[in-house]
Amino acid sequence: MTGTRLHELGALEQAAAVRKGEVSPVDLVRHHLARVEQYDERFGAFVTRTAEAALSEAAALQEKGSAGEPSALFGVPTAVKDLVDTAGVRTTYGSRAFADHVPAVDAHSVTRMRAAGTISLGKTNTPEFGCCCYTDNDVVGPARNPWDPTLSAGGSSGGAAVAVALGLVPVAHASDGGGSIRIPASVCGLFGIKPSRGRVSSGPTGTDVTGLAVQGPLARSVRDAAALLDVLAGPEPGDPHWASPLPDGETFLGHADRSPGRLRIGRYATPVAEGVTVDPACRAAWDHAARLLEDLGHVVEDIPNPFGPEITDHFITTWSVQSLGHPLDAEREELLRPVTRAWREYGRGVSGARFAAAVTGMQHAARRAVGATQQYDVVLTPTLACLPQTIEHFDESGDPLVNLHRQSAFSAFTSPYNMTGQPAVSLPLYWTDDDRIPVGVSLVGRPADEATLIALSAQLEEACPWRDRYARLLAP
Repeated sequence: MTGTRLHELGALEQAAAVRKGEVSPVDLVRHHLARVEQYDERFGAFVTRTAEAALSEAAALQEKGSAGEPSALFGVPTAVKDLVDTAGVRTTYGSRAFADHVPAVDAHSVTRMRAAGTISLGKTNTPEFGCCCYTDNDVVGPARNPWDPTLSAGGSSGGAAVAVALGLVPVAHASDGGGSIRIPASVCGLFGIKPSRGRVSSGPTGTDVTGLAVQGPLARSVRDAAALLDVLAGPEPGDPHWASPLPDGETFLGHADRSPGRLRIGRYATPVAEGVTVDPACRAAWDHAARLLEDLGHVVEDIPNPFGPEITDHFITTWSVQSLGHPLDAEREELLRPVTRAWREYGRGVSGARFAAAVTGMQHAARRAVGATQQYDVVLTPTLACLPQTIEHFDESGDPLVNLHRQSAFSAFTSPYNMTGQPAVSLPLYWTDDDRIPVGVSLVGRPADEATLIALSAQLEEACPWRDRYARLLAP
């Protein structure tokens, strides 16, 4: 640790330092809270900070000691996305309508993180109800890109991505219903895992009307993300979906240290939505990743987009109904932002028959797409069709439809894999020509096969390391 500041260490490195007695959980929490104090106001990572509770929890863990602790992340600071309930902590869902909401119970994911000995510093910024691919709300304002604060940090896990990229925490909880882990991972230069449907429980109070949304990790390294996925993963009684578990004795972190073998990889870079142009830098990142994969001995083949244009309407219909998951009276409905209200208004007009047809159509499209790519171990796509956009690009003061069209063009590649429920990751393997802005690429795995994605991602990280890129953000 000589010459290295605590926030420059990864999550697993911090936990190892705790186990060796080189640093205490209290030391880690104090250091990261100071970092939050220094950067949060400018970059908008947090909605609610829980400094006092974090220090108290760290002291209790310190007194308990790490001897015999099964978790690889014992004593590590983290944060929880503000869409997920945390008992006794203000949880706003990014909305003024819930500005004073304090849940009585923890989400299962929060319970698991606490049981693993991680220490939450607070709730990270998210757009209202997680409806958008950027992070801005009327509670604390926008999450700003750590590489360029004039740009959006993406969404809906934008606050979590900012916190990790700036070293406010080494690893963070996030969620993804249409790209909300992969989008901010791409624009903030992180590694993010959207797990398989049913890998992480949304209970006990979270809803899963459409099966689109999952919870997962954001981190600066593959191994750190895999370690947090080990903490989060596992079904709970009553869950509507269960992903097949790893064999006994295996962990996702263990797969980060395994060779993936020689894989057959399909790739495409044509969005299903008409009129969407892929930015040359996003396509260059995709080409760069394909060459890396071939250099590593994998077989890469061009394939057609396995989805048809009908999925756009299916997603819009199901997403609009899902946006109604927070019941509100008329007075509190008026507190919502224009795009949220537009989603909910559209959802209220969807009949039961139309909703059932959209869900059915989405499932049929998912089956066709998985069947069309079943001969491939992994599918490679751009994460996004556009480079990071300015905060103003997603302004909500005008026609909500203009905003929604801009979102659709920006995130054209992500939502199909929420429909299939397949695991997907975004990797920071490429930067713009001026070396200023990260451009992610996405790998999609077979259903319930995060293990192969993690092994392959770790291999790519070793071949094209990105850790030194963060020096610019972590140095100040």
